[in-house]
Amino acid sequence: MIIVNLDVMMAKRKISSNELAEKIGITPANLSVLKTNKGKAIRFSTLNKLCKELKCMPGDILDYQDKGDEENDD
Repeated sequence: MIIVNLDVMMAKRKISSNELAEKIGITPANLSVLKTNKGKAIRFSTLNKLCKELKCMPGDILDYQDKGDEENDD
C-alpha cells in the first residue's frame, strides 16, 4: 500500500493546502484527495511540481507499507 505523507512535508515547509494547490496548479479538492490517501493515482508531472515546490524527493512524500493481501490491489 502506498502512503502519501504530503501533510508532513507541508507542515515542515509551513505551507497551506490552498497555497500549495495554487502554486502547483491543481485544485484544493484534488490536493485534499492526495493528502488523505484517497487518490488512486498521481501524475508524474504533479509529483514533480510537488517535489519542486516542497524542495523534497518523491520518497519524502510517498511511502510503502506491506499490508499483506489487499482486496483492491490492481
